[in-house]
Amino acid sequence: MDLETQSTAFRARKVLRYLRLYGLSRTWCKVQGKRHMARRFDPLPDESEKAGHAGHVGMLGCGNFAYSTLAYYLQRNFGRHVIRAAMDIDPHHAASLARDYRAAYYTTDAERVIEDPAIDLVVVASNHASHTDYAIRALDRGKSVHIEKPHIVDDQQLESLVEAMRRNSGRVNLGFNRPFSRIGTEVQRLLHSQSGPSMMSWFVVGHELADDHWYLNDGEGGRVMGNLCHWTDFVYHMVPEESRYPIEIRPTVADRTDCDIAVTLTFADGTIACIAFSEKGHTFEGVREHYTAHRGDVFVTLLDFQHCVADVLDRRHRIGGFFRDHGHEETVRTSYGLVRPVGGVENPGRSARYIWETGELALRVKQALEENRTLVVERRELD
Repeated sequence: MDLETQSTAFRARKVLRYLRLYGLSRTWCKVQGKRHMARRFDPLPDESEKAGHAGHVGMLGCGNFAYSTLAYYLQRNFGRHVIRAAMDIDPHHAASLARDYRAAYYTTDAERVIEDPAIDLVVVASNHASHTDYAIRALDRGKSVHIEKPHIVDDQQLESLVEAMRRNSGRVNLGFNRPFSRIGTEVQRLLHSQSGPSMMSWFVVGHELADDHWYLNDGEGGRVMGNLCHWTDFVYHMVPEESRYPIEIRPTVADRTDCDIAVTLTFADGTIACIAFSEKGHTFEGVREHYTAHRGDVFVTLLDFQHCVADVLDRRHRIGGFFRDHGHEETVRTSYGLVRPVGGVENPGRSARYIWETGELALRVKQALEENRTLVVERRELD
């Protein structure tokens, strides 16, 4: 059920719920994000660059997520004029983000942003199939890049992205935000403090998508690359590096292979991670997530990245803050650290191995579900 078609009372109740989940500032930005997507200018504003603008971040893709999350946290943490350029194939989206976030200019030409010598960090948040191409073009121009998930949608893109990282000095970070959250980092610390295999379970309720939603277009990667990759990446983080490979992938499908599915990952040390992804109707609070994990003397229960309880023998730890935190802000700060120190620390970026392994894992999960057969992923030696 699209928010624009819902009753005023329903929308008001949703805003009130979001105030409790995210606070005033974040909720207001989410409301503005809906208006941003519907905004149409007549005529469009002037595309000319504002002289003397000090921004150095270029946005490729100005959809709702770019507007209400990435641009929001960039401005909140690094100033009102940090964004220099806003690009989108829809000029109204580009103009809207540029106006609200005080960018120097907007454009529908990605090359203008990539070639801009004043830009050193490119944030890629366009449609999924374009992420890799934009990232490679930016790296080849000497930029560092934040790539929203998914960073790739097929094997050729994965090969090409890793090769571009090898031949360039620019750094890369990915938009897999959940491990960066306060809860995610603490859960990882607690699980890694134990020994032996883990048991993990994710139950995820996703947004209901119309049959003509662009996520489902050919070449965009579907819901596995657009959504499920978040949770394959999370369980990848929760298993120590030396314990991961080989990884066996067992799918469970019914009528569809991209939602209302389950997949079981068995890692080299015997760790078992079960991920179930459901799309049955409207989710009032957005994506809903329930995670449980058990390793050694640690038992964790996490609900929607707002409430988390970790039992360690006879001691109980409550993790989290007042508001829901998926780690978006820390991910944006980490990506900004690719080009400017944040808290006195520079970010060296993600390794080519991490880029390869998390991309390959998501691709093989997608393949296993589509072919409805068990697959095994071996660790690849990267040159």
